[in-house]
Amino acid sequence: MKIESRLTALTEEQMSDAQRAVLKAILSGPRGNLDGPFLAWVHSPELADRAQRLGAFCRYDTRLELRLTELAILVTASWWQSQAEWQIHEPIARQAGLSDAVIEALCQGVEPPYERDDERLVHRLGRTLYATRRIDDGLYAEAVAAFGEPAVVELVGVFGYYALVAMTLNVFQVRRGTDTPLPFPQP
Repeated sequence: MKIESRLTALTEEQMSDAQRAVLKAILSGPRGNLDGPFLAWVHSPELADRAQRLGAFCRYDTRLELRLTELAILVTASWWQSQAEWQIHEPIARQAGLSDAVIEALCQGVEPPYERDDERLVHRLGRTLYATRRIDDGLYAEAVAAFGEPAVVELVGVFGYYALVAMTLNVFQVRRGTDTPLPFPQP
């Protein structure tokens, strides 16, 4: 899949050894591709290296089911209206078990018709965190009771990491080369 951005394209000849090393690490890791923010981050190989390792944990190794992780990512993509983040994660979320109705509602920015309490709770946590920059005691206690404290810490990490991804994709206008219409209106 072709990825485009407003950043200067880097050729093999222009890259430093550090840039080549981080690209190799990303391609040999669980992702196996450079989709998303990586072609932007490689302009700072130190950031790329640290961010891709955090991202691998947030996406593949938390205590949360993949369905809930992908929901958190779509909540983030919707909040930031991050075109590429949505395009990348929407099919993964669908395959992980999020319903079409939930996915469509998130894309439209309306309250999803959740049938599962854990999904409703992840959505409430994300939307509350983004809107108020805090989680009150009641919602926090509900999340800890449902997921456990370590998983709540990891969920906040997922929201934070994917907000960084969304900001990167938006600022550098990273786009997937696809004929599919963009999920969100262009500002």
